[in-house]
Amino acid sequence: MLYTAHFGAAVLGCYLVALVMLRSRWPASCPTIAILCWQGIGLAVGLSAIGIPISIGLSPYDEPPGTAVRLLAGDLAGGRLPAELGVGHLALISVGLGIGVVLFWSTAASLRHAVKARQRQRDLLALVGRADPAAPGALVLDHPSAAAYCVPGLRPRVVISAGALSLLPRDELAAVLSHEEAHAKERHDLVLLPFTALVRALPGVSWVVRALAAVALLVEMRADDRARRFHTDESLAAALARFATAPSHATPAGMLGAADHDIVARVRRLRAPLGPTPLAAVAALVASSGLAALPIALFIS
Repeated sequence: MLYTAHFGAAVLGCYLVALVMLRSRWPASCPTIAILCWQGIGLAVGLSAIGIPISIGLSPYDEPPGTAVRLLAGDLAGGRLPAELGVGHLALISVGLGIGVVLFWSTAASLRHAVKARQRQRDLLALVGRADPAAPGALVLDHPSAAAYCVPGLRPRVVISAGALSLLPRDELAAVLSHEEAHAKERHDLVLLPFTALVRALPGVSWVVRALAAVALLVEMRADDRARRFHTDESLAAALARFATAPSHATPAGMLGAADHDIVARVRRLRAPLGPTPLAAVAALVASSGLAALPIALFIS
């Protein structure tokens, strides 16, 4: 049961670190570190959810889960099982494997849904999108509402509406396009995928839903930071403020929009000077890395 306790401790640690992060202000100043922390937490929770029932089921072997799984496979291949390994143990092993299947299925289903949505968007853009010298590298949709978003994938496209073109001065438009290009280059859709899958696998679990919302906001902040390397903070902040007050068009499902996720917080962040990386961010990164390493080590032992 020692290994089960280790998996349980990892889950508890993930919950506590996630709770602290959701209540802290430092993630807004260090979105990259915060995203890495959330990735570690998500990985640790997923592996521990699989590991808890499996480790209980394999307890008769009195070995780390990775070794015990190999021993079980050898026993099954040889047509023998330890006398201590009963039906209840086999059922728990099946539960753990079932959780792994559910997590894999939810990830695959989320990816499949996103790919279909993006393909529909590409088909639409092929019909009605147009190039415009005012928005180099982007496709323009003739829609009066303000919208700017990225269609991620192997062939990413940046899309902006005619309403946004007429709304934004040249410098602000350039900043928004840089924001969307950051989404495309850094594949932020893949950053969000594990949490979308967790929400699909664990519907109604509040902290998982809050984690997805937090990561989605951090991804936008990360794209803001990439854009501010090439444009002034005020250009991007003013553009976002215009989006907040103008009639806007909802970002299509599966896309990443410039005006998504708490524009007020993002504008405030752009207009406030960023300080050095706080110690809490370093501590959270170390903690989340350790939490992710624990179940990995148990499975490969």
